[in-house]
Amino acid sequence: MNIGDKAPEILGKDENGKEIRLSDFLGKKLVVYFYPKDLTSGCTAEACSFRDHKEELATAGYSVVGVSVDDAQKHQKFKEEHALNFPLIADVDKSLVEQFGVWQEKSMYGRKYMGTVRTTFIINEQGYVEQIIGPKDIKTKIHAEQILQQI
Repeated sequence: MNIGDKAPEILGKDENGKEIRLSDFLGKKLVVYFYPKDLTSGCTAEACSFRDHKEELATAGYSVVGVSVDDAQKHQKFKEEHALNFPLIADVDKSLVEQFGVWQEKSMYGRKYMGTVRTTFIINEQGYVEQIIGPKDIKTKIHAEQILQQI
């Protein structure tokens, strides 16, 4: 997925099995943020940043959706433990991470594996990718503030 591309209509199913569609957010900007794993320190910090700034983002015309390859049950636990107030898409078949190009080879301690590269896509009111924030630019503890500062 690149700047100017149309985002897919069907984004996936959230932690409750509800289908999340791009058209649900028509007329608003949508922050679709991809993160590696529920209940890890960096991913929790990022999710809590969005939770804590949800009202400011909404006032600025933004909705937020998080995406990882964790299943719905793990998403529910993540949401409950941290009082998250936005949907989390359970991309267990990896269709969305692959469509957006964030399922890539990673390496840790010399071991190579496939995983989600932390990336945020800002989708405009018409459903097109307006901005991509890559992993080197994301500061998990203040990620929502980074987006708000750009407005």
